[in-house]
Amino acid sequence: MKILGIDIGGSGIKGAPVNVVTGEQLEERFRIPTPQPSTPEAVADVIKEIVDHFNWTGPVGCGFPTIISHGKAMAHGNMDPSWIGVQVDELFSKKTGLEVTVVNDADAAGLAEMRYGVGKDKSGLVVMVTIGTGLGSGVFYNGHLLPNFELGQLKYKNGKIIEKYAADSVRKKEELSFPEWGKRFNEFLHHVNLICAPDYFIIGGGASKKLHKFEDEIDVEVPVLVAEFQNGAGIIGAAVSANGLK
Repeated sequence: MKILGIDIGGSGIKGAPVNVVTGEQLEERFRIPTPQPSTPEAVADVIKEIVDHFNWTGPVGCGFPTIISHGKAMAHGNMDPSWIGVQVDELFSKKTGLEVTVVNDADAAGLAEMRYGVGKDKSGLVVMVTIGTGLGSGVFYNGHLLPNFELGQLKYKNGKIIEKYAADSVRKKEELSFPEWGKRFNEFLHHVNLICAPDYFIIGGGASKKLHKFEDEIDVEVPVLVAEFQNGAGIIGAAVSANGLK
């Protein structure tokens, strides 16, 4: 079965058709920069553009970078504040004329890794962390998704949200070296380990491709695995979510 997966991020929106039986991405991904401001109408226009690019007429799955409850945005994350309370699935369905499923983006990435990737057959508590504009997280227990664990929103030093201290966007903004930033990301992993003691961390998102540049700073006593699909996990998992495979 083929489903169009779309991964919505704070800096880019990308999509590709996916075979949800094998997890194979069937065409080269198509990426469009996230509009600024990232209002609901502007983002919906980009979703329509991606659908049109692939001449897509079937179901669509979207990963969205904040808490999603039954298709509704409960917060705005790194997107425009006007997203709060928006029924995202209905908005995108109306814009495209297609059936659209919407889930949290890190949950989507985790679904891909747990079903087809490095998390396959991993039992116990697994925390997937996507490093990008923010710090997304998908949490699984014995392979089952526990949705909307936004661990990047935890308060940390001086009451600051931890993703505002340790996300990859902060590294770029503050012009930190990878080792300097890696120490911050290591603090995040230790903080999460203190809270829920996972059996595994899976690291995904754009920065996962550069783990070799900061892995020497990671000393958390939990196995740290690199996502097999790296930055493509969100597309694959979004498609999986639209097929009801949680």
